[in-house]
Amino acid sequence: MEILILVVAMIVVGLVMGAIANAIWKDDPPMSVQGTTIVSVITAVAVGFLDWYVIPAMGFSDTIKYLGIATEPALSVLLVLWIIRRARK
Repeated sequence: MEILILVVAMIVVGLVMGAIANAIWKDDPPMSVQGTTIVSVITAVAVGFLDWYVIPAMGFSDTIKYLGIATEPALSVLLVLWIIRRARK
């Protein structure tokens, strides 16, 4: 059940961060709004799963795991979208 909640939460984070990225970078998008949304959802889910499994394997507490899951996917989405924008220029 926790995995389902994680996936749904990361999809929501991806959608929100995709919308925020479209609002931040309005000039000449390298891909469509749908492309940005798809990339942001995939990135958020992938980083969320990595945080869910890798942080406890490294020996950190559950508090650090949940803190990482709450912040890192959102920041990773912005980083990946920024890298795509720089690579397409």
